[in-house]
Amino acid sequence: MSTTTSREIGPLSVSSVGLGAMSLTGAYGTADRDESVATVRRALELGVTFFDTADAYADGENERLLGPLLAPHRDQVVLATKVGLGVPGREVDGRPEHVDRAIDASLERLGWDHVDLYYLHRVDPQVPIEETVGALADVVRAGKARYIGLSEASAATIRRAHAVHPVAAVQSEYSLFHRGVEDEVLPTLRELGIGFVPFSPLGRGILSGAVTSASIEVGDARARHERYQGDAFASNLRLVERLRALADARGVPSARLALAWALAQGDDIVPIPGTRHATHLESNVAAADLVLDAADLAVITDAVPASSVVGVRHPQAHLLDG
Repeated sequence: MSTTTSREIGPLSVSSVGLGAMSLTGAYGTADRDESVATVRRALELGVTFFDTADAYADGENERLLGPLLAPHRDQVVLATKVGLGVPGREVDGRPEHVDRAIDASLERLGWDHVDLYYLHRVDPQVPIEETVGALADVVRAGKARYIGLSEASAATIRRAHAVHPVAAVQSEYSLFHRGVEDEVLPTLRELGIGFVPFSPLGRGILSGAVTSASIEVGDARARHERYQGDAFASNLRLVERLRALADARGVPSARLALAWALAQGDDIVPIPGTRHATHLESNVAAADLVLDAADLAVITDAVPASSVVGVRHPQAHLLDG
């Protein structure tokens, strides 16, 4: 099994399905380092070439894990990292001086001399986006990153940023459970020729059908999300059962069908599902080979209407731009 297809996100050519690395260092419950290492190595075997990390993930441990594992494949992979979230004393930090310090710290942890894509993790409401993007542009000019991106940015912010320096990619939450980007962000990206990278394309795992209240450990980031609590969680799991019925009819896992749905929304979309389990990774990668026609997409969308999902999508709405 391998990723036989590739997609373009801006100027970058990557595998159709990437790997979001956050869970490799314990964001969603306890992570076993050996298992995480095996998952990254399996991803490389399967032809995954797009890997996503951030300086905020496990206080930099995620970058320390990923950098050495990917280093032998440097010319074959595209590595993205991020700046600006979870800074002590300042939840979001888009100040140019912070960007300048943070890229050097990320490169030291990774053991690399540059990254392929450097995202602003969240838009800082206290700093004009033009100033932050100017600093990101300086990172590119210094040869420390090839391209820049934004995360969870509004259409208006994307336009302002792109006017300062070309934005290669924008990532935001996007799945059957959250489709807010379809109204303004996706049309803007397509107008400007910017790639779209959905994170949490499985709704932080709920669309896989494998997440239950018992599987959410103490310290699991999902415990803070309303969608995973009480009656809201029970209601959302009923939507997942509808998806599971459709997946069972096709003889595929629910997660694969949900990812195939995301992939079918446009050739400029490259989802980055996260997992620390090689078997889940294999199923996710196989979503690139699952072809859905217009009728299939309509049935899936009708079965899991985003308007029926209960609970806000993020416990820190103030960190979302727009």
